Amino acid sequence: MHHTPDPSGEAASLRRHAAARVRARRRTTRSKGRGPKPAVDAGRALHELEVHQIELEMQNAELQNARDRMEALLDKYTDLYDFAPIGYFSLDDQGRILAVNLPGAAMLGVERSRLLNRRFPSFVAPPNRPAFRAFIERVFAEPGKHVCEANLVKESGATFCADLHAAPAAPPDGPQRSCRLAASDITALKRAEEAQRRTAELAAANRELRQEIVRRRAVENALKDSERHQRKLLEKSRRMQEQLRHLSHRTLQAQEEERKRISRELHDDITQTLVGINVQLENLARDPAVDPAKLARKIARTQRLVAKAVHTVLQFARELRPALLDDLGLIATVHSLVKDFTARTGIRVRFTAFAGVERLSIDRRTVLYRVAQSALANVARHAHASRVIIGIRKLPNAVCMDVTDNGASFDVQRVLRAAMNRRLGLLG
Repeated sequence: MHHTPDPSGEAASLRRHAAARVRARRRTTRSKGRGPKPAVDAGRALHELEVHQIELEMQNAELQNARDRMEALLDKYTDLYDFAPIGYFSLDDQGRILAVNLPGAAMLGVERSRLLNRRFPSFVAPPNRPAFRAFIERVFAEPGKHVCEANLVKESGATFCADLHAAPAAPPDGPQRSCRLAASDITALKRAEEAQRRTAELAAANRELRQEIVRRRAVENALKDSERHQRKLLEKSRRMQEQLRHLSHRTLQAQEEERKRISRELHDDITQTLVGINVQLENLARDPAVDPAKLARKIARTQRLVAKAVHTVLQFARELRPALLDDLGLIATVHSLVKDFTARTGIRVRFTAFAGVERLSIDRRTVLYRVAQSALANVARHAHASRVIIGIRKLPNAVCMDVTDNGASFDVQRVLRAAMNRRLGLLG
């Protein structure tokens, strides 16, 4: 804690030190035998003069020491002031420069002597001057340290960014107010911050680009997958179109073959039967006086031919469209088909169906009948079987007909791959 020295105490101390020196001198003088003893009054006056002289000498020594210390401190603080890494300015409330150190003058690019009494705002970039004026007003209006950033312009026209710290100075003896302002060039710091910001932006942009690359690669892979799927669909569509053309072609061929078969059977069976009936009738017409017994035999023969013709026509009609399907339903029609098949081929057939099969539409029942009819025909032609099982069962969203036999089998995949087969096969 700093104490203010007491002048009266110092004077008393000096007087005591001076008196001690005078007594020491007198003892020295008496010991050397220099002159007679002075008179009492003269001695007292001389004593006072000597004490005063010694006081002055001691005061001069104290002042000289104080001056030396002040000069050393002045040199020290001058070095600190002029060789500081930042610029120091003393400004009045109008912004005039009252004092400046060497770094401050170098910062503005002007000699120190030419800076005095110049207005500091003239070195502030025009866009920042309103903010700087408000900053100076706050410095003089409010105690404490205030901070501001502004772009300063050197006398050469170069611009740099400065960090400004200011505080009001202790009031001097005169009426003029002042403040101390410290300015540091933060252009490099700002550039580093800008570089860091740009680096962060570039890093963020790179992350976004990597994410975009990943997304585009995913989209590209999805497009490739979609393209492969489309190619598969196109290939499948092409095969289906080829199968459809082949199916249409084979359907026309099957229809033509069926017409040929019906025409051939009509020619071979019905025509011959009708010709036989006609021959019998002509014989009856040429021989009017026929024996009744012989006539009865000829009529019976003709009736058998007529019955055969009727049976053949009915068989054709059943093959083309069974009337039982419309009249009695699917189960009765399939039972009739199975009975005729067993009677014709000797192959035993067991048929089962679920209870609600008759509630199906007529088109679906017709399809099931045709499938059973075709399956039995294939068994008779190719399977060489002795037993067949036909079952119709209900699935959740469909109806399934299973036809199994104990005859010869075939390679399903080979048949499916036979696109140009002479028969419709499983595709039909």
